[in-house]
Amino acid sequence: MKYLDEFADPELAARLLDEIDATVTRPWALMEVCGGQTHTIVRNGIDQLLPDGVEMIHGPGCPVCVTPLETIDRALAIAAQPGMIFCSFGDMLRVPGSHEDLFTVKSRGADVRIVYSPLDAVRLARENPDREVVFFGVGFETTAPANAMAVKLAAQQRIGNFSMLVSHVLVPPAIRAILDSPACRVQGFLAAGHVCTVMGLTEYAPLVERYRVPIVATGFEPLDVLEGIRRVLVQLEGGRAELDNAYPRAVQPEGNPAARAVVAEVFQTCDRAWRGIGLIPQSGWRLSGDFAAYDAEERFDVAGIAPQESSLCRSGEVLQGLIKPYECSAFGRLCTPRAPLGAPMVSSEGACAAYYQFRRMGAVG
Repeated sequence: MKYLDEFADPELAARLLDEIDATVTRPWALMEVCGGQTHTIVRNGIDQLLPDGVEMIHGPGCPVCVTPLETIDRALAIAAQPGMIFCSFGDMLRVPGSHEDLFTVKSRGADVRIVYSPLDAVRLARENPDREVVFFGVGFETTAPANAMAVKLAAQQRIGNFSMLVSHVLVPPAIRAILDSPACRVQGFLAAGHVCTVMGLTEYAPLVERYRVPIVATGFEPLDVLEGIRRVLVQLEGGRAELDNAYPRAVQPEGNPAARAVVAEVFQTCDRAWRGIGLIPQSGWRLSGDFAAYDAEERFDVAGIAPQESSLCRSGEVLQGLIKPYECSAFGRLCTPRAPLGAPMVSSEGACAAYYQFRRMGAVG
C-alpha cells in the first residue's frame, strides 16, 4: 500500500476485524501509548468494532497532557517577563496552568509567539539580540532531535540570548511505571511508531522479557492500528510475549542513528514528573552539562514555583488508563475545549478532547 487512502480501506478493515474476531477466545485489555493512535481509535470507532471483551485502554501518550503543571507555571512566569519573546508550538497555548494559560499571558501584552520549528526561535534570537528568546521544548522522543539541533546550533553560532525550557518525557519508563502499578490491567501494548522511528526498538525488549507482555510498534492510520491490535491478540491467545514491528515502512530496529546521536550529545536522562501521574525515575531528558547555559529554567530562576492542580479534574486517572474521560464528572460540563480544566481536554492528542470531539459522552451499550 503506497497511498494514504489505502490505509483506511473499509474492505481491508473488515477483513482485519474478521481475523481479530476469529482469534479472540477471552477478554483482553490492550493499551495504546500514543495520543495520535487514541484519536484514530475513537474517530473511527475501532474500540466499538472490536469483539466483546477486548478493551482499548488509553495510555499517557500525549506529551502536552503529561507536561507537569509546575513546568506550565514556569513557562507562564518566563513568558510574562519584560523584554521576553516566548516561543511555543500552538498546542501548548491553551494548556491550563494553576491559574491561567499562555493565551491569557499573551492577552496582557506578553510577546508569546507560535512557531513551527525550534529553529524559528533560534532565528528570532539572532534577529533580536537585545531580547531574550525562550523556546518551550515539549514532547516525547519524537521531537527531541529537532530541539537538540536548535540548542546545538545556538551554541555553535554563540547566540547567547536563546534558551530552552525543556520538558521531554520518554515512553519506555512510562510503560514500566504502568506495569509496576498495582492497579495495572494492561496485557499488551501498541508502541508509538513515530517514537520508534527515532529511537528504534531495543529499549522495549527488556520490558517484554521482564513483564512477559507483547509490545507491537505500529502506525497511526486505521489499518495500522487494527494490524497492531491483531498482532498483540495473536500473541496473547498463543501464550507468547514478543517484541514485534508492524510499522516497517517507517521503523527500523536501530531507529535513526543521526537523530539518536544529536539527542545523546545535547540531552541527558533525568527523573521527570508526569502531570497527573507523578515522578517516574529516569523518564525524561534535560540539557547536558555542555549545554546547561541554554537551560531557561536555570537562567530565569523559576524552579521554586508551587503549582495548584484543579480539584475537579481527574485527568491523571485518564492518563493512567484507570478511567475513561466520560467517567469524570466534569467532562463535557465544567471541562470543555473552550474552558479546559486539564490538558487532555485541550491538546490535539488528548483522550478527553477525542471523546468530546467525537461525542463519546458515555458508555455504549
